[in-house]
Amino acid sequence: MSHVLAIDAGTGSVRAALFTVEGRFVAVASRPWEHDPEPGVPGSMGFATERNHALVLETVREVLATSGIGGSAVQAVSASAMREGLVVLDAAGRELWACANVDSRADVEVVDLQARTGLLEEVYRRSGQTFALAAQPRLLWLARHRPDLYERAARVVMLSEWVLHRLGAEPVMEPSNGSTSGMLALATRSADPELATLCGLRGDLVPDVVEPGTAVGKLSDSAAEATGLAAGIPLAVGGGDAQLAALGLGQTEPGQVLLTGGTFWQLNVNIGEPLTHPDLAVRVNGAAVPGLWQAEAIAFHPGTAVRWFRDTFAAPEVATAREGGRNPLDVLTEAAARVPVGADGVIPIFSDVMDYRHWRHAAPSFLNLSLDGGPRLRAAMFRSLLENAAVVSAANLDLVSSFAPVAPDAPVVFAGGAAASPVWSQIVADALGRSLRVPKVTEATAQGTAACAATAAGALGTPADAAAWVTWEREVTPDPERHERYREVRARWETAYTPQRELARRGVTTPMWHAPGS
Repeated sequence: MSHVLAIDAGTGSVRAALFTVEGRFVAVASRPWEHDPEPGVPGSMGFATERNHALVLETVREVLATSGIGGSAVQAVSASAMREGLVVLDAAGRELWACANVDSRADVEVVDLQARTGLLEEVYRRSGQTFALAAQPRLLWLARHRPDLYERAARVVMLSEWVLHRLGAEPVMEPSNGSTSGMLALATRSADPELATLCGLRGDLVPDVVEPGTAVGKLSDSAAEATGLAAGIPLAVGGGDAQLAALGLGQTEPGQVLLTGGTFWQLNVNIGEPLTHPDLAVRVNGAAVPGLWQAEAIAFHPGTAVRWFRDTFAAPEVATAREGGRNPLDVLTEAAARVPVGADGVIPIFSDVMDYRHWRHAAPSFLNLSLDGGPRLRAAMFRSLLENAAVVSAANLDLVSSFAPVAPDAPVVFAGGAAASPVWSQIVADALGRSLRVPKVTEATAQGTAACAATAAGALGTPADAAAWVTWEREVTPDPERHERYREVRARWETAYTPQRELARRGVTTPMWHAPGS
């Protein structure tokens, strides 16, 4: 049987997933990785190219070994990655410098660029991006602080294309991940040199732009020897993780909504034209399908907050779970399900609604705690975290709907780790007031990446044809009465969150996260 390989370079790990060319998931191998701060550079998050390339090779060898699939059965390889991470190459294609996605060293450069009258608005209108996570401030930082490296720079690639480049592909950029660099024109999905030169950078750093599924090279002899794959198989462009997740779940039509609940929660709405928000509040990216774009609103750290609560406050529930051989999060969720809508009045100050122009969160905290304490309070606090993710997602959907058409009756596709929880899924459906459709696939990004590889292998006509691969686990219907109660919960939360954000802005408290220059 023929297979394809998908490599996903995520924020916290790299994964190699094996699929048949018919889209059946076979096996996955992963390695955690960390990103290194540069000594003396606050906010830096460097990407260790040599160390991480070795981990990529390890995952490929492992997935072939554990699956029992010989390397000769793999017909093509593609790669996806965290967005915004980038690698600077010299003229010979060697890495000069690299950073991971939320590297925030360029705070001064962001402030400088935003101080130029009209520049931020012009860049956003043309690219769909602000300077919060874009490439221009980081490259400007490189030019100011590492001028020798900047002078030798020949090309900038995103991490998804870097993975392929190290395996033998030509350095290229593609529209879904490449659009998050801020260096591509939103309307044409191609390089726009003025998006660099307007910021004081060279205009020749972006390589050729090609669409997902395009073969851009063949696996080199050295990569074949290091992985066990066959030399000469096609290397196919993949793209950004969120966009390829949408592709892998068959979300390729305008108006469709995908909510992915993981460490971060990403709400993506497909739009058929390159619209931008009038107040720069929402990011707009190229989708993984030509002629399609995605308006994106992100909720920061809902998954992180849930794990933090488990590890910090839930020792009794963790002990109970271990005694019964269960997952502590399941025990906590069951307790939360017994608490009514509104979490007994507990107000969670964690993730905020998207504001791409002024991207700042309040300090993590709970308000309105009862001094009664005990397991009921812990259950209410935990439920408030589940509700925070749902309420912010509902507000984000309203924000996107204010300027981009959303299909009124189509269910929201809910994917990611949070979708496995029936309790959390119901809370989300009730808060949104919309039905959810939960897919069976747990490897949505890898499946979309595999579709790109299968296209290069000739098994699919286009990556979008992989919609036929998708199967569904269940649908979740909202309760109208609970939806109305969540409107009240959201209003209370919004009233409480605003002054907390102001305290963080004034330096009284420490924000959970803020974008450079915010």
